[in-house]
Amino acid sequence: MDSPRAGDSLPSRRAAVRRLIVYGVLLATVFTVVAITGWLPSADEARDWGNDLGAFIYVAFVPLFVICNFAMTWPILAGAAGLLFGTAVGTPLALAGVTAAGVTQMFVARHLAAGHHGALLPQRTRGVERFLTENGAVAVMESRIVPILPFGIVNFSAGLTTMPYRDLALGTIVGAAPKTFAYVALGGNLTDLGSPEAIVALALLIAFALVGGLLVRRRIALGGA
Repeated sequence: MDSPRAGDSLPSRRAAVRRLIVYGVLLATVFTVVAITGWLPSADEARDWGNDLGAFIYVAFVPLFVICNFAMTWPILAGAAGLLFGTAVGTPLALAGVTAAGVTQMFVARHLAAGHHGALLPQRTRGVERFLTENGAVAVMESRIVPILPFGIVNFSAGLTTMPYRDLALGTIVGAAPKTFAYVALGGNLTDLGSPEAIVALALLIAFALVGGLLVRRRIALGGA
């Protein structure tokens, strides 16, 4: 068991846990409201909005991606990048947005932990914490490939460990790049899903789902060894 940190007190740890719970409930509520109400702009509305912003959209997209990712999943936002910019320009912008969103969410969780990161996770999840901290960027890269691991949960969990921000950023850039390209390409070809770009994108998503399944199987096998 980890030894208590200097100045660590039970009341302050409980306060940190309460803050994290409130944050998690708030995010879950926002996601649920968006999902139930269908509060998402149509493709035409998104395109018109981008045209209204003109060249400023290139500057504003990544910050907007970070903010919107608190309320909607990143594949939708990556698809919006394809819709607004096309695949060639949209892919690097979306990847920058995914990476910035991940680091931001990790920062928020660590800030709410108020210096207790690395000491808040319960004993039964210490294996996950060790996996993240010991494997760093590789652990994050694998989590971005595995389809069953929610993007936000990984960022949130990383914020409660002692993982460096650079590991989350690097692992996201490497692990999320192919899927980002796929979602951007699909977003840019919504009206023509039979195009070569869309077919390649769908093939990539299927391939990465299979690779993710193999990674999960491998981790389970190693854990049981």
